[in-house]
Amino acid sequence: MKDYLISAEKLIDILGECTCSFTTVKKAVKMLSEAGFTELKLNESWNIVYGGKYYISVYDSGLFAFTVGEDFKLQNGIRMAAAHTDHPCLYVKPHPEIKKDGYAGVNVEVYGGMILNTWLDRPLSAAGKITYRSNDVFKPNVKIIDLKKSLFTIPNLAIHQNREINKGIALSKQNDMSPVCAMLKDCLDKDDFFIAFLSEAVNIPKEDLLDFEIYIYNNDIPEIIGLNDDFISSPRLDNITSVAACLNGIINGKNDKGINVIALFDNEEIGSSTKQGADSSLLSIVLEKIYMYLGYGRGEYLDSVTGGFFISVDVAHGEHPNKLEKSDVTNKNPLNGGVVIKRACQQTYATDATSIAIVEQLCMENDIPYQKFVSNSDITTGSTLGYYVNKFMPMRMADLGVPVLGMHSARETMGSKDQRALEKLLEAFFTVNM
Repeated sequence: MKDYLISAEKLIDILGECTCSFTTVKKAVKMLSEAGFTELKLNESWNIVYGGKYYISVYDSGLFAFTVGEDFKLQNGIRMAAAHTDHPCLYVKPHPEIKKDGYAGVNVEVYGGMILNTWLDRPLSAAGKITYRSNDVFKPNVKIIDLKKSLFTIPNLAIHQNREINKGIALSKQNDMSPVCAMLKDCLDKDDFFIAFLSEAVNIPKEDLLDFEIYIYNNDIPEIIGLNDDFISSPRLDNITSVAACLNGIINGKNDKGINVIALFDNEEIGSSTKQGADSSLLSIVLEKIYMYLGYGRGEYLDSVTGGFFISVDVAHGEHPNKLEKSDVTNKNPLNGGVVIKRACQQTYATDATSIAIVEQLCMENDIPYQKFVSNSDITTGSTLGYYVNKFMPMRMADLGVPVLGMHSARETMGSKDQRALEKLLEAFFTVNM
């Protein structure tokens, strides 16, 4: 099998397990543990040795992992890559049961900037975190869950009942996006049917359940498609492609003289301004602890950080075959064209000419295809993790990722060759000695 298809198949396996930020971190912990990384706790002392490999799970939905070179020298600095664990989806509200003329539904709110109509008529499942009664009120029991089974759907209205539907229709987030999950007459507990189902599914008494953070996700199967296996069609390409590449890079990178770090932040899709998000001091706290427990002072830590390099990894807009006019007139980004380096004069991406040159040389020296993205000047683009991290970490940064079509749709499309290109870049980034 061609190497890019091996990477594509591996990505598909990961996509199937990474159904929300909590299950994504759970998968990352499993991969890192199997690769010999040792767990550290955010609020405890660390025993770090040269040549060591470590990870820190952060509030269950974020993660940091780092390696310390056997021959680490302070002047060699630090290399970091970041991605985000969340994706646009539906979020279950407290007291979620909705009863409508015999139908049992679930009350939800919209998480992030999802394309609403792409979620209609899909098989949907749920994953997340539940908390339940413990012997210590300040340490409730926590369980990460993935119900896996297709439990919900959001039915469309038939064209016979809305003849204007193909002209476009505005959907109410409250009324039109409510998933149906059962017929009420078949529910044993007609008042708390969802909580009762959840209690049985996780084998915890209903009276012990305290609260939950549950996300409803698209349960479609990820697939390689196309006449020549050209594409990957899947939910959650934004941003599990980047998470998978970061994990592959930190596991396989061989930087014997420096420190490698990956940061998997949560809540990018809603602005990053949470304790586990990129728009916080969390990364600087983790990095300072690394240097402190290696025996260095704050001044040496600051010198190392400002001399380091950071890659913000998130998907990019691919050139759309049916909407070519939406791309920039001279900077096209077709699928399977390689890694996309993103830039914007408004600095919504943290890239500059020097950081681009560094990434370009890594690509050239390792035979990695790449292309450059700038937005069509009539279209505003979003920001990524680098934009937020740069406020706390004034260092060289580059924003890049794989090109996708249908970003923020319930199901997105990418080129089957591009994941391997991204993996090769991060492996090279974490390997080349300064």
